[in-house]
Amino acid sequence: MQVSCAVVCYQNSPQQIAQLLSSIVTPTGPKSLELQLTVIDNSPCNDLAEVAQQFGVDYLHLPGNPGFGKAHNLAIHNAFKKNTAYHLILNPDTHFSSEVIPTLVEYLRNQRDIGLIMPDIRYPDGRQQLLCKLLPTPVDLFMRRFSPKLYEFCGLQAKYELHRSGYDQIMDVPALSGCFMLIRTSVLRKVGGFDERFFMYLEDVDLCRRIAKVARTVYFPHVSITHEYVKGSYKSWRLLFSHVKSAIIYFNKWGWFFDPERRVINRSALRKIESMKTSVELQ
Repeated sequence: MQVSCAVVCYQNSPQQIAQLLSSIVTPTGPKSLELQLTVIDNSPCNDLAEVAQQFGVDYLHLPGNPGFGKAHNLAIHNAFKKNTAYHLILNPDTHFSSEVIPTLVEYLRNQRDIGLIMPDIRYPDGRQQLLCKLLPTPVDLFMRRFSPKLYEFCGLQAKYELHRSGYDQIMDVPALSGCFMLIRTSVLRKVGGFDERFFMYLEDVDLCRRIAKVARTVYFPHVSITHEYVKGSYKSWRLLFSHVKSAIIYFNKWGWFFDPERRVINRSALRKIESMKTSVELQ
C-alpha cells in the first residue's frame, strides 16, 4: 500500500464529507496511488457511516471523542502495520482536484530529504490562506487571537505568516497547517505521530517541529486545495478554552519566552526566505 489517508470528523455534515471523499476516491485516485482512506468519526452519532460505505472507505466511530491527535494516531499506527510509503492527514473541510495527491507524491519520491509537504491552500472564493508560519511565541498567539489589529499594524503578523515569501515558491517552513499534511511514513515512525496531550489545536505545530528535527518540512505552491477554515475558536468559548489549554501545553513543552531552539529555527527560515526573494529580484 503506497498512501494511507485519514480524516477525523466531528459533527460534520454528510454532504461536506461526500465532497471531500469525491476529491480522493476517483477512477485515477486509489487505483493509481493504492490509497487506503479511513474516516474517523468522533461525533456522538454515526451519521457519516453511510457516506463512507457509499465511497467504499473504512469508517471508525469513536463517540467518546478522544481528540484530534489521538484519533489520527489510530490511523497512523494502522499505516505502520500496512507499511505505507506516505500518510496523508486531512481536515474534513477540504476538497481538491484529482492531480493534487499524485503531484505531491511524485515530488516526495524525487526529494528524499523531505518528510512533510503541504500544498497551496485557498478559501472557497479563491483567496490564498497564509498558513505557512514561524514557530509561535506566546506574544504571537495572544496578540493574533485577542488583539489582531495591533498585531497586524506592528508588522508581527506579516513576519509570523511569512508574507515576505510571496507564497509563490517551494520553501522550507517551520510550521505548516494540519488541514493537509502529506508525510513520509518512515518519518512518522521516527517521531511517533501526534502528541496526544493536545486535544485540539497546536498539535500540528508540535508535529512539524518534531519532524523538522529529522527531515525537511516544505510548502509546495504548484497545486492547490480548498479549505473552508471555519476558525472554530473564534466562535465558540469551548473551543477557545481548548485552544488556550493547548497553547499552555505547547509552551510548557518547548519553552515560553526562553526557547533558544525556536529563535534559531525562525531566524534560519527568515534568512532563507530573504535570500530566495533577493535571488528572484536580481534575475
